[in-house]
Amino acid sequence: MGGRVFGKVALVTGAARGQGRADAVRLAEEGADVIVVDICDRLPSVPYESPTPADLEETVRLVTKTGREVVSSIVDVRNLDELRSAVDSGVEQLGGLDIVVANAGICVPKPWDQVTPQIFEDVISTNVAGVWNTVMVGAPHLVRAGGGSIILISSAAGLKVQPFMVPYTTSKFAVRGMAKAFAAELSQHNIRVNSVHPSGVNTPMGTGGMQAEIQKAIAGYERLGAMFTNMLPVDVTEPEDIADTVLFLASDESKFITAHEIAPDAGITEF
Repeated sequence: MGGRVFGKVALVTGAARGQGRADAVRLAEEGADVIVVDICDRLPSVPYESPTPADLEETVRLVTKTGREVVSSIVDVRNLDELRSAVDSGVEQLGGLDIVVANAGICVPKPWDQVTPQIFEDVISTNVAGVWNTVMVGAPHLVRAGGGSIILISSAAGLKVQPFMVPYTTSKFAVRGMAKAFAAELSQHNIRVNSVHPSGVNTPMGTGGMQAEIQKAIAGYERLGAMFTNMLPVDVTEPEDIADTVLFLASDESKFITAHEIAPDAGITEF
């Protein structure tokens, strides 16, 4: 086991599977104890398979396998009070908090004129309010610890528009701005805040009806399909690739990096 974040405690939201699970496991492999939370349920608008309690249990198993401690909770990041209770309980059990990874998020692709109020509400409440809630319950613990790192998972869609995803793109630009705003005010407490902007990642978000929805939208305006193309000759990245970036931002290797956008995006935002 490595030690790049040895002795630290991390909070990871949306940790039942995919990118959140990879983040939790990677941090544990490098010495952190982890608080993992996930809704483990389906939102009405989501077209892909939703996480389950069994998925979160598997994350717990994988973290435990590294030899680190883990505390898990099934909680909706949109519920501030329940999230605070879960995080406070985890901090009490593990002895502190040093790293916050606000990863929980959803994506619902639709042409602009097919976006319903329910879709807009689900995406914004999860991807924006949920991230804000995560910082609000995590940051006070970092203040008390005398510093730490907060990592907000945005998207390439937070740097360059992704078509047929108006609510998602809106939310991810908001997360980018949120990271900068929090970085400014929390800097007095030696807390760094950065956003991460991946390209497409090979996670369950791409399962179920997700790809069909995207292809259907592209068929209505094929010219915009090229906007999903990576500069590097890869169609999709892996969750572990993004977890390496999260680990870097969580570790002291990035001790002077704050208020920045880090983009493990295979060049999609420049292409």
